[in-house]
Amino acid sequence: MIETIKIGALKWHHILNPTEEDFQYLTDTFHFHPLDIEDCRSQNQRSKIDIYDDYYFLILHFPSIKKEEVFLNTKEVKIFWGEDYIITIGKSHWVVSKMFEEAKVQEKNKEDFEVGSSDALLYKILERLMADSLFVIRKMGIEIEYINRELFSKKAEKIIELISIIRKNIILLNTIFKPQLRLFHKFETGQIEGYAENMEEYWGNILDYYQKIWDLTEDYGELIEGFSKTFDSLQANKINEIMKVLTLVSSILLPLTFLTGLYGMNVGLPFQNSPYSFWLVIIAMLVIAFTMIMFFKKKRWM
Repeated sequence: MIETIKIGALKWHHILNPTEEDFQYLTDTFHFHPLDIEDCRSQNQRSKIDIYDDYYFLILHFPSIKKEEVFLNTKEVKIFWGEDYIITIGKSHWVVSKMFEEAKVQEKNKEDFEVGSSDALLYKILERLMADSLFVIRKMGIEIEYINRELFSKKAEKIIELISIIRKNIILLNTIFKPQLRLFHKFETGQIEGYAENMEEYWGNILDYYQKIWDLTEDYGELIEGFSKTFDSLQANKINEIMKVLTLVSSILLPLTFLTGLYGMNVGLPFQNSPYSFWLVIIAMLVIAFTMIMFFKKKRWM
């Protein structure tokens, strides 16, 4: 179903779950290219902007996360951008739906809108999406700071889990943001002219937002890789220390086990008929153990 609000001479059409009738309406009314309509039917398209004489078609991706989840997911935003209209289509990012609902309330209450052109409305949508993405990434930064504080603690399982989650999320962020960096450069360089004048500074602000998000993603990626290597080194060192202790204990017990096994055999051995044979064996075992311990300490093996 197509929902529409009027902002002066500007119209914002929002189609949450488009049907074939909706696609036919867009084709008949706005004469969009069939390939763009086909892209609207499909999910998980690559990010792009198609430039035509009378409209632009954008497919953008932004990260999103639900409260009960730990992994980020990708939300697709599809926008037709004309001189006097904006059309948002499909199961867009929740930010777009929320903005449209807010605009509906404003229209119902007959409040004045802050935007007067399709360029300004597109800027507002992109700005809100950027702000939400920045919030998601900074929230991930808090988790990275927690890892930094707890890296040398004994919460090994928790740290491993957090590092794995963040590394997966950063991989997803890279797949989202890297392809779109060149796309947003087109706004600032003037390849995408738009319809309103004096929008260069606004497009530059969007690019600054995006560059900040990309820089944070790269920084957090480097940090988590460093923390992962440090954590792996710490765990390897702990395992080495444990193996060292177990090896030393085994080395000390080996001759003692041999001695007790030897005197447990039913063969003639020295002092086996002596009434003090038990204590002689114990003393011999203590002497061997003490000698080996002193030797290990002299070699600084323990």
